[in-house]
Amino acid sequence: MYDESHLRRAIEISAQALETPGTEPFGAVVVKNGEIVGEGINRSVMNHDPTSHGETEAIRDACRTLGTIDLRGCELYSSCEPCALCVAAMNIARITTLYYAADMAQAGAAIGDLPEAARFPVDVDRLTHECGHSVGDRLMPAEQHLDGQAFAVLSDWARRARARV
Repeated sequence: MYDESHLRRAIEISAQALETPGTEPFGAVVVKNGEIVGEGINRSVMNHDPTSHGETEAIRDACRTLGTIDLRGCELYSSCEPCALCVAAMNIARITTLYYAADMAQAGAAIGDLPEAARFPVDVDRLTHECGHSVGDRLMPAEQHLDGQAFAVLSDWARRARARV
């Protein structure tokens, strides 16, 4: 259930980027049973990690806090509408509900006229396209090789996992 204080916390975290070098103004919190269990700010530049978005950092923090990778029943509050990478991470972690403040259009209006060197390096439209299409329909060229060997490892892993349960 929506709690404004959690969204205000996500925005507060995003504002840390005004004073913290290497961060960008995208903050998020993960909430379980009304309590914040994970927080994150975009540290892509600081961490030299293009996946270090506020949402992914909050998910990582929540997973460590709860000792699980299954965040069913958790809500994610974000200062900005999440990109496709973060939406994928939320789905993989099984986040139940998303609440966000600024949308993509507002983010674009705020940062759109920044010089390229000062702008976060994500082409949101391209990211959305690439994530929404099968590998053969993406803009990035892709080739498949050694699928038999990789399939053998996957099959062996699955066989061993079945034997453990």
